[in-house]
Amino acid sequence: MRSSSFLPTIFVGVVFAFAAAAAPAPKPVTIPQAVAKIVTAARTSSGAYDKLRRLCDDVGHRLSGSAQLESAVDWAVATMKADGHENVRTEPAMVRKWVRGRESATLLTPREQDLHMLGLGNSVGTPPEGISAEVVVIKDEADLNAKAASVKGKIVLFTYPMKDWDAKGGTGYGDAVKYRVAGPRLAGELGAVAVLIRSVTARSLRSPHTGVTLYKDSKIKIPGAALSVEDALLLTRLVESGKKVVVRLRMEARDQGEVPSSNVIAELRGREWPEEYVVIGGHLDSWDVGQGAHDDGAGVVHAMEALTLLRRLDLRPRRTVRVVLWTNEENGGGGAAAYAQAHAADLPRHVAAIESDTGGFLPLGFGVELKDPIAQAKASKALRALLGSMRPLKLGKVIDGASGADVGPLVEAGVPGMMLLVDDSKYFDYHHSEADTFDKVDPGALAEGTAAMAAMAYILAERPERLDRPVNHRR
Repeated sequence: MRSSSFLPTIFVGVVFAFAAAAAPAPKPVTIPQAVAKIVTAARTSSGAYDKLRRLCDDVGHRLSGSAQLESAVDWAVATMKADGHENVRTEPAMVRKWVRGRESATLLTPREQDLHMLGLGNSVGTPPEGISAEVVVIKDEADLNAKAASVKGKIVLFTYPMKDWDAKGGTGYGDAVKYRVAGPRLAGELGAVAVLIRSVTARSLRSPHTGVTLYKDSKIKIPGAALSVEDALLLTRLVESGKKVVVRLRMEARDQGEVPSSNVIAELRGREWPEEYVVIGGHLDSWDVGQGAHDDGAGVVHAMEALTLLRRLDLRPRRTVRVVLWTNEENGGGGAAAYAQAHAADLPRHVAAIESDTGGFLPLGFGVELKDPIAQAKASKALRALLGSMRPLKLGKVIDGASGADVGPLVEAGVPGMMLLVDDSKYFDYHHSEADTFDKVDPGALAEGTAAMAAMAYILAERPERLDRPVNHRR
């Protein structure tokens, strides 16, 4: 009985084995073929847009230390688990908890009028009754130093404008943001009692734009707030006409120290070298105005949906593609520091780290940054060549020395840092303001950015060479 039943089993097994051996092996997918699949899938899917809608409408803005940020962490974990990703988890990070509270700015003299303002992130508050003082208008740091004797006891209004975007020079953000970041510190050291700044934007519909201010090691901390461009111009005209201008500033802003939060991580494990990593991500936190749609909900869903596209298309590259959604980019960088520290031993095996943090607009190319100048030159040359493999996306822009705030600590450790470059001509219209809402994001442009992120991640994870050097994977 045993032999009669055993022999057919062997025969059937041999037939199946022969059939399996005779079946043709799956045809390898070339990088251009993989890119074409990614682009087609991204353009025919609403996955990124649907994720962004849920993040913006269901969670809302996500200030570090807030319940909304922790809700976003939970949402990201649940969403990436539902998409079937591997090793979905949180990693702890301590973050700054700054609370805005109620705030207002009022013109008292020469007439009374409410002003459109937003307190600057990390600013100290005012006494409960507020600070009422005469306004002195300051154009820039040189003007501040020239008028140093006249600012004591005054509210300093920095009126440095952000220039209009142009195709050659891009935005003027990097130039103008200095007075938001350092204005309260610079004026406070000269005896000013508060600082107002012209919002860092080139176009305004009387909407103020917030953002972080840094006191560094200064022992003198005075309140800082942004006025809408229109209100800053009004005060400037009044002062220049010879009128005495008095403003009352009230801010309940307060720092509540550090509290625990988390980065969120998910992976598509590599088929050959799973312990080498290509990181893609954006920052999950936002300011407490608007919905953080372009900054940086778009970057978050670029990365999340890029991983989902690769998984659904069964495009599992040699290396692991890891999504990292950083926390606390806006006012502390706690998530970036925590990730770099937690993965210090693994950083030599990080092949690249790509950040998306300039909105959900049409992609143009990538920035690349390395600490070593020789490696930087190699990486830049290699990146330009790789864009040729992404022809369906028509990407041609490469900027040397550009990555992102959250990948900065990785760049310091020798990891090639990268940034998804987009058409940012309208980004600062919405940036850090109540206007940064879901309806400002175009679904087609968001899908193109997702495709660019997925394609570049796949290419860097699939090709044997690193951007900065060739590698030998003989075991």
